[in-house]
Amino acid sequence: MNISLVGRHIELSDAIKDHLMHSIDTLSKYHLDLISVNAVASANERKKGVTIEFTINVAGKNTIVITQRDDDLYAAIDIAIDRAQKALRRLHDRLSDHKNEGLNEAKNTASHTIDLHAENEAMEDEIVPTELVLYKPQEVAEVVEKLKESTKVFEVFYDNEGKMRVMYKRADGKFGLY
Repeated sequence: MNISLVGRHIELSDAIKDHLMHSIDTLSKYHLDLISVNAVASANERKKGVTIEFTINVAGKNTIVITQRDDDLYAAIDIAIDRAQKALRRLHDRLSDHKNEGLNEAKNTASHTIDLHAENEAMEDEIVPTELVLYKPQEVAEVVEKLKESTKVFEVFYDNEGKMRVMYKRADGKFGLY
C-alpha cells in the first residue's frame, strides 16, 4: 500500500505524521486490497480551520474520498479515519456477504466431492426409455380389458377418431380417460 502525506499551507510535524500513519494503518484490518492512501492536510485562513482529505484507492472498486473540516487537526484526522473505517467496513461486508460466501463454499465442496459423471450414469439407470407402440386405432373397451389384465397403471392409444387418449387406473378401482 502506497501512503502519501501532504500538507498545504501547513507544516506536518513528526507527531502529526506519526498520528496519520498510525491512523492509516488501522484501515488494513478489513483485509481489502488497498492500493494507495493519500492524506492531504490543508489550512484555510479565511475559514479559520483545518481540512483533512483522505483518498483511498481499493483494487477493483471505486475510490473512496473522505473530507473532514475541524478547528483541530488531530480531531479532523480522527473523525475522517472513523468515516473511512465505516466506508471500508461496509465495502468489506458487501464483498464477504454470508449469502455469497455460502453459495461459493457450496459450489466448491460440490465440485470437489461429487463425481458428476458417476451421478449422471446413476440417473440414467433410474430412467428407462421405452418406445411407445401406437399401431392401429383401438376401442376404449379394448384398452380397459388390457389394463385389467396387465400391471400397467396407464395406457396411451389412438381412438377411432384419431385422437390420442390416455386410459389410467384410479385408486378406487375405476378407470379414467383423458
